Amino acid sequence: MRACNQVIIDRMQSSVALIPQLAAHLVAAGGKRLRPLLTLASARLCGYDAGDQNLRHVEIAACVEFIHTATLLHDDVVDESQLRRGLASANAIFGNKASVLVGDFLFARAFQILTADGSLGVMAILSAASATLAEGEVMQMTTQNDLSTSVDQYLQVIYGKTAALFAAACEVGAVIGEVSAEKREALRLYGANLGMAFQLVDDALDYAADQALLGKEVGDDFREGKVTLPVLAAYEAGSEEDRVFWRRVIEETEQQPEDLDRALRLIKETDAIATTLRKAEDYAQKARASLSVFEESALKTLLTETASYSASRES
Repeated sequence: MRACNQVIIDRMQSSVALIPQLAAHLVAAGGKRLRPLLTLASARLCGYDAGDQNLRHVEIAACVEFIHTATLLHDDVVDESQLRRGLASANAIFGNKASVLVGDFLFARAFQILTADGSLGVMAILSAASATLAEGEVMQMTTQNDLSTSVDQYLQVIYGKTAALFAAACEVGAVIGEVSAEKREALRLYGANLGMAFQLVDDALDYAADQALLGKEVGDDFREGKVTLPVLAAYEAGSEEDRVFWRRVIEETEQQPEDLDRALRLIKETDAIATTLRKAEDYAQKARASLSVFEESALKTLLTETASYSASRES
């Protein structure tokens, strides 16, 4: 990860001063770096010899992080977010135009790395994941403010916007490690299920977290009218009076300052957070089970524990 972080910093450099300035803000904000970690761990799990001269997995892991960071820059503009990882978001400091264009720069850097790597297999996986990410965000936009959205539609959204890149991050590690199709598919499934669990918990935390720990404003999804599982569960389990409230604040976007507190109370009363977290644990269990094709090792334990963490984290 230290080597990967150095590649990220090096590849963010540009003669256009605003690009490294904005990039430095992103690096300073930290983050879990979970997606590149998955690529590194998957490659090593699959037997990739990571000697001093074998840093291919490090470059590809940095590429995965660039794709993720580019989407974050664009998403914060679309969502008009003011906080990211506890700090002012890039668009809040540098403006929407700069955030979108630097996001484009990071996408371009990612594909420069892929071109230099030269593997059509790796390029196919990550380019397909990038398209799916965009589709997921567009699908979320079309379901926004629509309480008739089904749970299956919601799950399709979070697969597209989050789980697809988790799956790709793991699968490219398997490609680098040159393992069998069975093990490659196992890691793809691991990443997909891990990503589903991760996003489900993220959506739960928007209504249940300590804002200082969360790193963004609690209730962002509520204010934006996003239809997530906590809202769907509370809407389904609520009284007709409660449903009238949800339709007003989510579908009609008529929100008063006190409405978030009422939404939090209704979500608590209907156990909507518990419903969401149970679903997350189901996906985490699937992720852990998919690793059964691999022999026991420290890296397998790391990935197993990461799946458990994804369904129980508090920030």
